[in-house]
Amino acid sequence: MRRTLLYRKLVHSIVATLVVAGVATGVLYSKAAAAQDDDDHVLIADQFNNRVIEIDRHTHQVVWHFGNGSDLPGSHSVVGTNDAERFGPFTLISGTGTPPGLPGCSDTVNGCPDNRVFIVDPNSNIIWQYGQAGVGGSGPNQLNTPVQSLFLISFPRHYGPHVLITDQVNERIILVNLNHQIEWQYGTTGVSGIGPNQLNNPNSAEVLENGHILIADENNNRVIEIKPNGQIVKQFTAGGTVSGAAFASRLPNGDTLITDSNNNRIVEVNGDDQVVWQYFTNMQTGSNPTPLPTRAVRLHNGDTLISDQFNDRVFEITKAGKIVFDQGDLNRPGDGFNQLNGPYDAKQIGDFTGLTPPFDLF
Repeated sequence: MRRTLLYRKLVHSIVATLVVAGVATGVLYSKAAAAQDDDDHVLIADQFNNRVIEIDRHTHQVVWHFGNGSDLPGSHSVVGTNDAERFGPFTLISGTGTPPGLPGCSDTVNGCPDNRVFIVDPNSNIIWQYGQAGVGGSGPNQLNTPVQSLFLISFPRHYGPHVLITDQVNERIILVNLNHQIEWQYGTTGVSGIGPNQLNNPNSAEVLENGHILIADENNNRVIEIKPNGQIVKQFTAGGTVSGAAFASRLPNGDTLITDSNNNRIVEVNGDDQVVWQYFTNMQTGSNPTPLPTRAVRLHNGDTLISDQFNDRVFEITKAGKIVFDQGDLNRPGDGFNQLNGPYDAKQIGDFTGLTPPFDLF
């Protein structure tokens, strides 16, 4: 990852803001950690192993992790994590929780909630948190199944660092400042629908270079692009074929990359919603017939990094569909060397071309 002057200023700004916000940070990061060469490291939300891991893609070794595997949320644990992103030396993690009957949860009746979004330092200390461990709700400092979060330096008409949270069961996308105040929201709290200001099981939200917000509206089988005032300006369904929109990002060429989960497909559509590229993750010998991929991100080299949830793997493919990297044993869950269990999200650190600010950081 290239370390620019802008980057260093950004890190110091984050630290200063956390301190101003009243966070007892201690030593937030070491110079060694901030200067680490992690060009070839991949950050993975290893959902049913209740952990976030950073792996070296050459050796497949875990070089950093958060989460001790417990299915109870705490200061050193995360339950059913669906999303993680690295910004500077910090890691933003979504503690989604696990419904009953799925791996990684011992409570077969009530499930194992987490309901937090939090920032950890390189030493795996939580330095900021929104939501209460194991408590679901829609009141102040409460979430219900947060599935994705995004750290923002700026948001249209809202200045300073914020966290954009996809609060799935509350049917909303919220912008939270570091003082735990909601400053913006799309979606009517607790109401699922397809009408104005309504979502149905939203699964991600990304901010675009034009200031719009791109939302994967999962159970409405669509991706919508909205203005901050809530006006829908575009809708993407790959010609009406998308089923279970798990994630979406805008590519530099203007196309939109969609994780079409129920179709076990990654699909790229142009501005007219026409399919220009697609890849099915269940065609390999030994694959789970319904792996339900949850995340696909485009890398700078043009390859696509895919989180293939119930195939228990993360892999990178070329435009021609050739696999050039994989982590995890195909359709064999585990927590040992080079094993994953329901990985929900993966990003190569410092390499994600979905247009999210600051756009010129790397």
